Amino acid sequence: MYLNGKIINEEDAYISPLDHGFLYGLGLFETFRIYEGHPFLLDEHLKRINVGLQELHIQFTCEKHHVLEILDELLVANDLHNARIRLNISAGVSELGIQTLKYTQPNIMVFMQPLQNSDLLQERKAVILKTPRNTPETQERLKTHHYLNNFSAKWELAGSQEHEGIFLTKEGFLAEGIVSNLFWVKGSTIFTPSIDTGILNGITRRFIISTAEALGFSLQEGFFTITDISESEEVFYTNSVQEIVAITEIESVAKYKGKAGQAVKAIFNQYKNSRKTLWSL
Repeated sequence: MYLNGKIINEEDAYISPLDHGFLYGLGLFETFRIYEGHPFLLDEHLKRINVGLQELHIQFTCEKHHVLEILDELLVANDLHNARIRLNISAGVSELGIQTLKYTQPNIMVFMQPLQNSDLLQERKAVILKTPRNTPETQERLKTHHYLNNFSAKWELAGSQEHEGIFLTKEGFLAEGIVSNLFWVKGSTIFTPSIDTGILNGITRRFIISTAEALGFSLQEGFFTITDISESEEVFYTNSVQEIVAITEIESVAKYKGKAGQAVKAIFNQYKNSRKTLWSL
């Protein structure tokens, strides 16, 4: 891994317990993939984390050339060409208590794990969670260290690896998966919850929206209910690591076409092609 300028073994990595990323959750992260040595959608991930850093008063900017240098060093050190990356920036050391000054010495960490590419569309089942999606801590949800809501949802599933949990807002509107964004298809229209529901505006979510529109689908974002998704033909979810996963069933709601769905197959095929052509260099 990379920590504050050095490539080290993970077991040798230490930060101060006075880091406000640890004490108060003041930290951000981005998770993305490297395909054959190329970080996918890197520009978009860096833009999002840099916006978040300003909002959290962390005085640091992720420069693309610097991140690319770190990734290249880690690929060599780990002898990898395909990998999962977590870029993590925490506020850094400060006195106890809530401060208003900017954080000027954040801790910069980059984790790398091997991850093989797959050209096969995956399927899973889903369930509607009893745990409601919490509201964002700021005006728009940031990808922060505040992950208790996600852990609570995962505990509700009792560690099941076969299901993705789907959050509802406290008002009962469809929100997102535990670690994913949600889409469903009816006819030639693809639906997805609005970011005004409090969901994370995922990088893959944005890419899928533009891909679907380029393929000729109409796209509707808004406030939707379980009834809306129960009447759909296809359901799928997305994130940067799992890419696109087709849903075969939302238990106690409805069954769907899974990976046999024409819309999800078309979007996944376009995504695969983009992995090879849209290198963020």
